[in-house]
Amino acid sequence: MNTLLNLLISAIVNGTPLMYGTLGEILTEKTGNLNLGVEGMMYMGGAIGLAGAFYYSKFAGANANGILAVIIAILLSFLAGAAAALIYSFITISLRANQNVTGLALAIFGTGLGQFIGETMRVKEGGYITVSNELKTYFYSSPFPAFLQNIPVVGKLIFGHSIFVYLGILIACAMAFYISKTRYGLNLRAVGESPATADAAGINIMKNKYLATVIGGGISAIGGMVYIMTIAGGVWNHEGLAGEGWLAVALVIFCLWRPLNAIWGSFLFGALMILYLRLSLPIPSEIYKILPYVVTVVVLVITSMRRKRENQPPESLGIAYFREDR
Repeated sequence: MNTLLNLLISAIVNGTPLMYGTLGEILTEKTGNLNLGVEGMMYMGGAIGLAGAFYYSKFAGANANGILAVIIAILLSFLAGAAAALIYSFITISLRANQNVTGLALAIFGTGLGQFIGETMRVKEGGYITVSNELKTYFYSSPFPAFLQNIPVVGKLIFGHSIFVYLGILIACAMAFYISKTRYGLNLRAVGESPATADAAGINIMKNKYLATVIGGGISAIGGMVYIMTIAGGVWNHEGLAGEGWLAVALVIFCLWRPLNAIWGSFLFGALMILYLRLSLPIPSEIYKILPYVVTVVVLVITSMRRKRENQPPESLGIAYFREDR
């Protein structure tokens, strides 16, 4: 029982950064934009979010407030991802450039920029970049009181996680409600399914695409900050985020572009990522690490064979919209 409980807890911890990356990309793809630059945005969010918390704690010293440090890290990482997504949006929406090429360029650029910022801070400070132990507790401690966390079995599983787990679940629920139950969400889906029809109905195509892509990029970047501040222990590691963004892109397909599926899907992928640490089987660890991608391919094949429209990506995904062709 303890082994299973520890596996579930570790799965949630490791899956939380993926949840943010996946939710951001789902919002982006709902409007027909395929942003493959999630890896780069998560790197930027991780480096800049850590930088904000680190320099705040350095200048505030003993007067540093943990809650304020968390807010600063969230805001700066969101702004970093939103800025990168804004550049992507201008190139692909306004200039109508190829989305695949632009997304790959953003992944390379963002990864390089994030590593540059992190390594520059490390060299300038002459050692590891990390926040104080007092502030670290605010990033990975549970916001719930101790008596709830001490409930046998379910206490740690439900109430024992960092604030980012519950914030991610809240974002997923809010996004699902917005997309499915509001007029603006239906407009957003219409833009992704048939931009020509949406345009004819008076829906502002560029506004919806820009907003969804920029906000989605910011949400994805928060995932990079969450990884650095929780899984990596609040210490910069230029190789720590490798592969998280690409897993998030795969998870979007696995979740069938549904925000609520991103909750349990990210936790499942988190379990698959750490499975090799929990099972002592004579199998190379590389086999375990490709399991999330194998599962995604299997799901993609099954959903394609069933040919259900609700399980397919937005109709205009990855295709630039030319109004004159309407």
